[in-house]
Amino acid sequence: MTETQLRETKMKYSTKMQAAYLYGIHDIRIETRPVPTPREGEVLLKIAAVGVCGSDVHYYNEGRIGHQVVTEPIIMGHEFSAWVVQFGEGVGGLQKGQFVAVDPAISCGHCEQCVLGHPNLCPKVKFCGTPPVNGVFAEYAVMPAANCFPLPEGFSPEEGALLEPLGVALHAVRLSHMKPGDTVAILGAGPIGLLIGAVAKSAGASAVYMTEPIPDRRNFATNYCADVSIDPGNQDPAAEIKRLTGGRGVDLAFEAAGARETPQQAAEVVRIGGKVILAGIPADDEISLNASTVRRKGLTIKLVRRMAHTYPAAIRMVEKKMINLKPLITHRLPLTGVGQAMDMLTSYKDGVIKAVIEMEE
Repeated sequence: MTETQLRETKMKYSTKMQAAYLYGIHDIRIETRPVPTPREGEVLLKIAAVGVCGSDVHYYNEGRIGHQVVTEPIIMGHEFSAWVVQFGEGVGGLQKGQFVAVDPAISCGHCEQCVLGHPNLCPKVKFCGTPPVNGVFAEYAVMPAANCFPLPEGFSPEEGALLEPLGVALHAVRLSHMKPGDTVAILGAGPIGLLIGAVAKSAGASAVYMTEPIPDRRNFATNYCADVSIDPGNQDPAAEIKRLTGGRGVDLAFEAAGARETPQQAAEVVRIGGKVILAGIPADDEISLNASTVRRKGLTIKLVRRMAHTYPAAIRMVEKKMINLKPLITHRLPLTGVGQAMDMLTSYKDGVIKAVIEMEE
């Protein structure tokens, strides 16, 4: 099918759609709902692919992330690519049938943080799949046109969806102000940790050390971006990384596991005067650090809040083959398999790295 034929196909849509609703812990139901109508400045999108994120798994297993609680049925999902099928009034710069990646965060554009260039910190942000805002485990969704980024020819739906986690990784590395030649430790070889490693490598990290207790992920990390992958169940990460760095420690440590022990491990593996970037989401909503460690080392600690202004750069990095997203995608499932994907990611079974929900064309 040619690009023109594909666009014409995507412009056709019905008035009903299928969507996966989370009703409560471990309770996902596929339901038929009306296709939404775009308002002024919005576009109707036919969803192409949606990545299953760790935050989705938190809502599935715990019904909440911090104070954000599932109190009524909600559609999860926020990592996605789509085709534009209909415009609301006042939309320009996009074409019907155009293939786009979509920023899932709808910031207000007017608050202090938005004006200062930090829309990821907007206190009024509406984020796809975060209660009470519906996400995109559905056949169609409406989003602001400004959140849609046209993709070059050759991008697959899965690559378009994974631009969102790549954007988070890119934002994390930018927060660190990494310099070429810096040494990096990453605690946790899930998709975000792996992408942080890949971005750090592309930006000139001289060495990337990763820690990961799951053998499949540890092996994947070694083949994908890590110079050394460490099993924290058999080795003390701090002792091993200090040994590998001649006792100095790394310049930058990225915590991407969300485990209770990993923030402190990040503080231990980094050198005196180094930086710790916390990207993981802890299940118990608590971060534990020994004050003496971070104070005596004089560490700079930053926390990752989603991303900001990353899509154009992320698209270029994939287009120029600086980052390869395809190896991360280990499992592809239909919309009816959302619950199966959540269970798989909860148990880390079948060598799963990244599960993607593919919509029927």
